[in-house]
This record gives sequence, structure tokens and C-alpha cells, in this order.
Amino acid sequence: MSDTIGVIGLGNAGSSLCKALSGRVPLIGFDLSEARRNAVSGLDITCVDSAADVAARAGRIILSLPKPEASLAVVDAVLAAGHRPEIVIETSTVTPKTAIDAHRRCKAAGVGFVDAAIAGGVASMAAAKITFFLGGDPEDVAKARPVLDLLAERIFELGPIGAGMGAKVVNNGVMHAVMVVLIEAFAMSTKLGVPVQTMIDILNREEGLMRPLVHRVQERMVQGDYNAGMSVSNARKDSVLALETAQQLGVPLFATLAAHTPYEIAEAKGMGDLDYAALAQLWEDWSAVSFQNG
Repeated sequence: MSDTIGVIGLGNAGSSLCKALSGRVPLIGFDLSEARRNAVSGLDITCVDSAADVAARAGRIILSLPKPEASLAVVDAVLAAGHRPEIVIETSTVTPKTAIDAHRRCKAAGVGFVDAAIAGGVASMAAAKITFFLGGDPEDVAKARPVLDLLAERIFELGPIGAGMGAKVVNNGVMHAVMVVLIEAFAMSTKLGVPVQTMIDILNREEGLMRPLVHRVQERMVQGDYNAGMSVSNARKDSVLALETAQQLGVPLFATLAAHTPYEIAEAKGMGDLDYAALAQLWEDWSAVSFQNG
């Protein structure tokens, strides 16, 4: 296997990965954009003219591309080249299905493939302090790890192909939904005269924003323990008070309003005396999953 690492896609993420690798390993890169190729000219990297050229010269290839269709097109171009790499490492943000499709194509051609979703910004990428969410067959993960270890501060090996991208999609979905809830909350608290930093300090306590994750998900949902605690009925009441307060203040709510509906459903199902983490049972029923001992 060639020691050269190829990076296809030299945008913000790809160029940051190149910065982390520059001078440490033989490095080649490709991007359709001449401006992006020129932007990495100060690094210890050789830019080539096509994805096929990367495949011909690099035994290990990192993909950092803008959309799923681009990833699949590049995988096809790499596999069509005369010389195929040993491993393709997908770091672009794509769907789990895209990762599975790309893996299937690579496996048929005798090329390894893993999905290694990135958690972290461009600064941590350039500093080789990335967190990876990694999915793939064990033999492919073993091929990818020497490359990922050059870039990572932490790697979560999550199991089958698609698991890495799935974890990132879920993670990002949570972050983006919570952002809307926080904006709504700070609109309310600001109208109430509470300074923004004070509200940050309130939510940043151990009993604040992390409480639902650590106590209710980790300690209750995983154990299936919904006895005692703050009841669904009380949580529903507090949610109603938040909605009423927002209405009185003239603050529109979207995420918070939507989040209230499961409390009404749980109350109607006779779950009122259970800890409000018992809302998880609704999703266990709706989605045919079990959170216990997960």
C-alpha cells in the first residue's frame, strides 16, 4: 500500500484536514475548484487533476465533499481508475444510506470503505484534535485507523457501516433543535428582564441543561425506571405555564410548543404519575425500539 494519503475535496473541512497532515505524510489532493486547489498551495501537498489521479497515487483516500451525490460520484470515479486504493474514508456529512451505498460499491471492487463523521470545527481539524464517529467492517476500520489516528483526539467506533454518519446526523439534529429551544427561552427571559449571562449561568448548572441527558436518559430511560421523580402531570403543568407566559410576553414558540404535545398524549394515556422521562415509552411504542440497557 502506498504511504501517500489523498484528500478529495479541499473546501473548509478538507483543507483543514490537509493542514493537519501536511509535512507528516506524503499528501496529494484534488478539488474541482481551482481556487480551492490554490488555497492549499502553501501546504506540503501535491494537487492533481482528477479523482482518478488521486486513486492512482494514494493508497488511502479521504473524502471531504459538499453533498451525498458528490460523494457517490467521486467513489465511482475512484473505482473506475486503473489503480484502486486500499481504503476510502468518508468524512463528508452524508446520510447513513449514502455511506451504505458507497460501501457496497467499494466492497464489490475490493476496496475498503468506512464512514468517519467529523465532530468539531475547522480549528480542531487543523490542529488534529477531531472527534470521529466511525462506522465500518472491522477489517476496514483497521485499515482506516492509522490515518484517523493522525487527525483525531477521540474516536468512537460505533459498529456497522452507516453508524458513524447516523450518529452525526442525530447529534446535529439535537444541536439544531436545542438551538431553537434556547433562542425561544432567551427571548422569554430577556423580555422578563433576566440578563442573558444570568440565564446562561442558570442553564449551565449541573441541574440545568444537562439534567435531562444525564439523569433522565442515562439513569431512567436506560434502566426503564419511571417511578417517583417529577411526574408527567407536573411537567405538563410547567410546560403549560411556559406556553402561557410566552403568549403574555408576545414571544412566538415553535420548538417548545411542539415539545408540549407528547405531555398531553402521555397524560391522556394515564401516565401522569410516572416520572416525565416516561415519555420515552411513547417512542418505544411508536418506533418499535427499546431504550433499556442500550
